Amino acid sequence: MYLENLIAIAKEQGASDLHLESGLPPAFRIRGTLRAIGEPVAGKALLEAARHVIGAAHWQSFLDRRSFDLSSTIHGVRCRINVLTSSRGVGFAIRLLSSAQVTIDHLNLHPDLRRLIHNPHGLILLSGPTGSGKTSTLAAFIQEINLCDSRHIVTVESPIEYFFRPRKAFIRQREVGRDTPSFEQALLDSLREDPDVLMVGEMREPQVMRLTLNAAETGHLVLATVHSSTCAEALQRVVSAFPAEMQSAVRAQLADCLVAVVSQRLRYRPDLQIRVPECEVLMGTHPVKAFIRQGDFFKIMSVLETGAESGMWTFQRYQTWMEKRTNWFIPRPEETPDTEPDQADGSGILPPPAKAAASTTPPDLSVPTSGARPALRGKSDADGPIEIEPHEGGLEDLLKKF
Repeated sequence: MYLENLIAIAKEQGASDLHLESGLPPAFRIRGTLRAIGEPVAGKALLEAARHVIGAAHWQSFLDRRSFDLSSTIHGVRCRINVLTSSRGVGFAIRLLSSAQVTIDHLNLHPDLRRLIHNPHGLILLSGPTGSGKTSTLAAFIQEINLCDSRHIVTVESPIEYFFRPRKAFIRQREVGRDTPSFEQALLDSLREDPDVLMVGEMREPQVMRLTLNAAETGHLVLATVHSSTCAEALQRVVSAFPAEMQSAVRAQLADCLVAVVSQRLRYRPDLQIRVPECEVLMGTHPVKAFIRQGDFFKIMSVLETGAESGMWTFQRYQTWMEKRTNWFIPRPEETPDTEPDQADGSGILPPPAKAAASTTPPDLSVPTSGARPALRGKSDADGPIEIEPHEGGLEDLLKKF
């Protein structure tokens, strides 16, 4: 129960991340600041938790790579988990995902961003540093399409963080390492699967970037993320990933298919007691595309500053809009009920399992004994029916059940 109890504390404290390392106390990232709470973690407890979370089928892969990525629901909280080894032994880096309905309004994003998803084809890039909410914004775009348009959506993720219930859209979600061997193979497959919208969880390798650009050029709406702090840096990062002799062709390809770039960072609002996204938005206008073709990325900032009428936003102008905004959405746990897939609650995202009534007794942080099996999935007899659709395991797990 050790990992489950820590997740419960993290949720209660409003933490976005949980870091565990042998011999050190658990570290919770609360409102952007790390805080150590509790006693040092025993290495044996972390090893047992790692074995249970990863499972016997993938344990050898973890031993070979010394790291493993997965997503799981623990104590009713959807988590993205990285299990790693360090000089101290086994460690965990856990991201707690929001249980609220993920839409543009519920993430407190500017409503004009909704216009981006109405493009029938092209490339929308989301950029920002690690932990800036790119994945949530990407999920919000997919959810907006799901609620208003009957399109075929294919997502390629590593791992899957948000499960979607199809509403108007037909949605396929593929996890790299479980449903497909690589991003490259999944992108090649997707072009034969008749998609209208393609979501690429990460663009890091040049081959993945090239296939993503090809998909955007061939009549698909493609949404992808890159790690950069501004819109201009995001475009430059894509181009600079290729050899010098290919960059001219890549710049032309990028200019032809670009719809918009959204750069995002999170800011804590003490008055609201939540973190809200601040955005820089670059639209793919003719001047922007001309600068991309010529490689003049340093000139893009001047277009951003003068492009308000075209729907562009600088960070400063976006902050001014936020200061005037009054209708904020404050997420509450009870706003995502546990309903069956055929009950239209408007969310379209698989909710976490129902929890038993909260107890006033603080969670037990004691290390489990060797004879006890840690209940890491957060399931008990009081949790109600187990969700059947969508199935979290891969093909092998499904075949074993039958």
